[in-house]
Order: sequence, then C-alpha cells, then structure tokens
Amino acid sequence: MLNYTTYRHKTSQKWVTFIHGAGGSSSIWFKQLRAFKNQFNILLLDLRGHGGSKHSIKDVYNKKYTFDFLTEDIVEVLQYEKVEKSHFIGISLGTILIRNLAENYPDKVESMVLGGAILKLNFRSQVLMRLGVFFKSIVPYLWLYKFFAFVIMPNKNHKESRSLFVREAKKLYQKEFIRWFKLTADINPLLRFFRTKDIKIPVLYIMGEEDYMFLPSIRKVVKQHITSELIVIKDCGHVVNVEQPDIFNEKVIGYISSF
Repeated sequence: MLNYTTYRHKTSQKWVTFIHGAGGSSSIWFKQLRAFKNQFNILLLDLRGHGGSKHSIKDVYNKKYTFDFLTEDIVEVLQYEKVEKSHFIGISLGTILIRNLAENYPDKVESMVLGGAILKLNFRSQVLMRLGVFFKSIVPYLWLYKFFAFVIMPNKNHKESRSLFVREAKKLYQKEFIRWFKLTADINPLLRFFRTKDIKIPVLYIMGEEDYMFLPSIRKVVKQHITSELIVIKDCGHVVNVEQPDIFNEKVIGYISSF
C-alpha cells in the first residue's frame, strides 16, 4: 500500500485528498497543510515509487505502469481508510491521475481541483518528450529532470518550484524515473479523451498566468465543459500551490467549502 498520512478533523465530514506530481512527494503540500487541516479531514499520500512509498510497495519494479494501475493505488488507500467520497486536489501530473480516478470511480469524487493541470502537450512539450525518450538511457535522469523543470518553469519567480521538485526528484531511482517517463510519453490518447468528455463532476482549474505550456488548452476546455471553472493567478507559473500559496489556499478552500 502507498505511504500516506491522515489528519482527522473533530467535526468536519469533508475529506480532501492531495495528489502530487511525478518526481514530487506529499511534502510539496507543506504550504497547504495547516490551512486545510483546520477545516477538513486530510489525506496526503506518496505515489508509487515516490517519497515514503519508495520502499513500501514490494512489486515497485515488477509491473508495467499505466494510469489505471496507479489510480488503483489511490483507491486502495481510500477503501482502507473507509473514505467513501473526497474532494481531490492535484498538481501537474497528479491532475491526470485525479481525472482518471473520476472517470473510473465517479462516486468517490466530490470535486476536483486541478492545479497546473495538464490536458494537452503542445509542440514544445512533445519535442521534449521525444528527446527524453531518446536520451533516457544515456543521460543521468536528474539532468533530464532539471532540464524539463527549467523549460516548464523558466522564470526567476519559478525558482522555488524548480528547486523543490529537483530536490524531491533526487530521491527517485533511475529505473523509477524511466517508468514514469515512459508513462507520460504515451499520454496523448488519454488527454484527448479527457478534453473531449465533460465528466459532469465539478472541476476547478487553478493555473498560473505564466504556465505557458499548459494554460492555453485549459482555457479552451473550460469553455466547453459546463461544470468547469478557471482561476488564473498572476505572476505565477506551473506550480501554483508553491509559488502563490496564500491565493491558492484562499481560492481552493472557498471552492470546496461551497459544497
């Protein structure tokens, strides 16, 4: 089972589950924890091969990673903790897992908050993926990760986010990085399906104004999906919960509290 931590509220019945992105861990939510646990029940988890889950799952290298496979890890924790329904908050690649969970287990999802959401790989990101596929067995994975982090978060005010994710990525094994990278390299058909289908579960996209690679596609999707809303944070890049935590916390807590 995944490594996870729960914080139970004395009176609230609402659960909020946080899902980090590839190369991160549950520690990326440190700027959210205090504000959210004062109002909700909290579930923080480390995805397979990340953070405290690196050694907690015996078959970590024995199965092919798919989004369905990784989604089942999350569902296993929810069932073990008897969390029947939750609001889900994700960042970057974690948003894809949340959207996939909502597709496979809609009754478990109260709402989705998708920060730095990925719904389409633009030309630049697809070129990066192809380069990564070519070099993944030649170049040390941390070099590739640092390069991708800089391309996605290039500005001076993105430095904290870059540093945080690179620091967390150092805890991965090379084989683990390659498994996750192969997963993202085959992502286009799934993202195309998500863009096409309005799942009818409330979604709040919260994006940085400077998230140039992913924001344009989110703007288009929000116009087409009737249950979707978009908040764009100024002077902010891809990792909105780290770069602008006060605004992120205020907007997201207000959104979840409305249910």
